[in-house]
Amino acid sequence: MRLHLFKLGTNPVGGPVPGYLVQTDDGTNVLVDSGFPRTASGPRVFVTVGPDEGVEARLAAVGLRPADIALVVCTHLDPDHAGNHDLFPDAEFVIQRGHYERAKAGVPARLEMARAAWDQPRLKYRLVDGDTELLPGVDLVESPGHVEGHQSVLVRLPRTGAVLLAGDAIPSGEHLDPDARAMTPFDVNESAVRASTRKLVALAKAEDALLVRGHDAQQWPALRTGPDDCYE
Repeated sequence: MRLHLFKLGTNPVGGPVPGYLVQTDDGTNVLVDSGFPRTASGPRVFVTVGPDEGVEARLAAVGLRPADIALVVCTHLDPDHAGNHDLFPDAEFVIQRGHYERAKAGVPARLEMARAAWDQPRLKYRLVDGDTELLPGVDLVESPGHVEGHQSVLVRLPRTGAVLLAGDAIPSGEHLDPDARAMTPFDVNESAVRASTRKLVALAKAEDALLVRGHDAQQWPALRTGPDDCYE
């Protein structure tokens, strides 16, 4: 099993907008998040996407097309994470039930920006409740607070060991202390954010996992992010 880390753009404070690809030994390709909407324009654009940073380009660099993706894990439906879901009509999308139902109802309102990409009748969603084994070696970890039903992803690799993709539950190294960490402007529930931070930090310690923070400009250069440099 392999894990690729994709930089799908840069946010306004210089942090990476990430996506991730898990390739299992049986040939199943699992994408985690799809990046900022490729069709965004004007004042709606708050992420810079380089010419080779779109999700299609990142997949092509490892020899894949959108049609090769079997599963798309949605950490959540913020526009910088779900802006290109419509590129994957053949995939099954896996999302926490509570988040999906609230998003469909328009909560929080910021999710509407990418709604045209993630809310299409042709897209197939699998709704899960809480911590869930997705595949052998790939677990979904409910980590709410940034939004209701945010989920992180724990990948257990044969050589590297465990890697915990925290997503926006822990966006940077400044957010690792559950008691002292500041809230981000987009967090919706402070007590849930602190509980999720505590849960993920404890899980990373128990699994001896590399904890990949969601938008950490300082951590990103130290990670294996090239198309030929993945975690195995």
